[in-house]
Amino acid sequence: METATDLGTDTAAAAVSSFVSFVEMGGPAMWAIALLSVLTVTLILWKIMRLVSFGAWSGGRHTAKALALWKTGRTVEALALLENRRSLRAILAHAAMKAAQNPGLDRDAAEAETGRVARGLLLKARAGLRGLELASTIGPLLGLLGTVTGMIAAFQALQEAGSRADPAALAGGIWEALLTTAAGMAVAIPAQVALTWFEAVVDALRHDMEDSATQILHGAKPVVPLVPAANRAAE
Repeated sequence: METATDLGTDTAAAAVSSFVSFVEMGGPAMWAIALLSVLTVTLILWKIMRLVSFGAWSGGRHTAKALALWKTGRTVEALALLENRRSLRAILAHAAMKAAQNPGLDRDAAEAETGRVARGLLLKARAGLRGLELASTIGPLLGLLGTVTGMIAAFQALQEAGSRADPAALAGGIWEALLTTAAGMAVAIPAQVALTWFEAVVDALRHDMEDSATQILHGAKPVVPLVPAANRAAE
């Protein structure tokens, strides 16, 4: 009597065998598309986990609380709230607060320093998007390449058969060649959808980061170094 483990193993083996048979019908181009599909799914899952770790969907609650503290002059509490936070919003807000409080930086220099940090954070947030863009572009091209090469092979077989050509065999060769086009589009469509979604998330992050930096840098008063009492007396 087969156990559940044996049944699961048999099912998995049958699924793999069917997948390999399907891919083999499309030729070398189909293998390239299959590899591209695996890489695309892996990249999408990695990107989702990456954005989660960056707090893309957290709403910036801690950053909003820190901004409220900053506006009321409770700068130490605001900085402490953002300390060691992994959210991109929190990291930029913390950097902007530090720059605003740095007595060695005027407003322009503080803005430049905050912009430098923001560019680095956005570069991290956009990592992987070029890969999805490439997948959405070359997926259909690989499919078209497979279709063209398949059609060439089908018509070569038709020419060799001459008057004995079987229309059914020709039709079979054509639909097998068209499989690669369908497979390429099946890879490109999810890649393009994911790319558009991730770009929208990154744009929202950029907007929130710009907004918090503006509130901090343009709402902060210059930090005046404390003058020792002895110096004040001498004056």
